[in-house]
Amino acid sequence: MRILVPVAILVLLLLGLPHAGAWFHAWQPDLSHPLYTRTSFPILTLAHLGLVVVATLIAVVIGLGLGILATRPAGRSLLPTVRAVAVIGQTIPPVAVLAIAVPLLGFGAAPTLLALVLYGVLPVLGQTVAGLDQVPPAALHAADGMGYGRWRRLLDVELPLAAGPIMAGVRLSAIVGVGTATIGSAVGATTLGSPIVEGLVGNNPAYVVQGALLVGALALSVDAMLGTVERRVRRQR
Repeated sequence: MRILVPVAILVLLLLGLPHAGAWFHAWQPDLSHPLYTRTSFPILTLAHLGLVVVATLIAVVIGLGLGILATRPAGRSLLPTVRAVAVIGQTIPPVAVLAIAVPLLGFGAAPTLLALVLYGVLPVLGQTVAGLDQVPPAALHAADGMGYGRWRRLLDVELPLAAGPIMAGVRLSAIVGVGTATIGSAVGATTLGSPIVEGLVGNNPAYVVQGALLVGALALSVDAMLGTVERRVRRQR
């Protein structure tokens, strides 16, 4: 039920908004084009979701790798530096990241993907470190007593026990990505931010509302799906 409600709302919006021009015209009768039609809403949603999925996967690989490195005896000294770099990446506004990235990567999805990855790494990194630090010492001693090597202990004991917090970081990273991806339309990326940006530029509040509704519904859907995965992972610990 937790998944079905937000997904049903998203589907209803995708099916209903293309036929809601009369409603928006009644709300804003002065608008000559009350319904966004430049690109279909399903295409915008899929493109938006695709960017978020790719960025989240990259952020998970980077954040998980850095978190594991920083919790190993040889890498403990790197933990403050790793955290500082991740925090600095979070403090840079997404618009600034795009402004820096566009001259290097051009317009479109690439600079948006870079911004999403920078913003998505910190939640995964922080939760990975927290999860691995919370592994009970008794479990580590038992693994050592059974002759587990460092890598086998990590894969068979530490990561499974830390999976709940790590999944929470992945969930947060994805949700942040859904919201942040909207600004990508300002540099030519195809996202649900397209009607929002065009509405702001053209003083068309109907476009802004249409984009915002879909972004909100998509965020709720992604949160519900990943939340279900997180709860199952925690129950299996």
